[in-house]
Amino acid sequence: MANKDELEITIDAEGNVTIKVIGGDGSTCVELTKELEEALGLVDKRTHTEEFYQEQVETDAQVEQNE
Repeated sequence: MANKDELEITIDAEGNVTIKVIGGDGSTCVELTKELEEALGLVDKRTHTEEFYQEQVETDAQVEQNE
């Protein structure tokens, strides 16, 4: 089963929006927030967590059932 990514969105008293991706790695984070960022306007600052620098690994497995 694939991992589910979560978006944590915070709006402070001044109206500043912070979007944090939980569970995403590599450029997945940027892709997940792209549409929200475009809708909200100019991105003032982007901070990458250590997950951003982890490689995204794809796996493909085939399972055989012995009956």
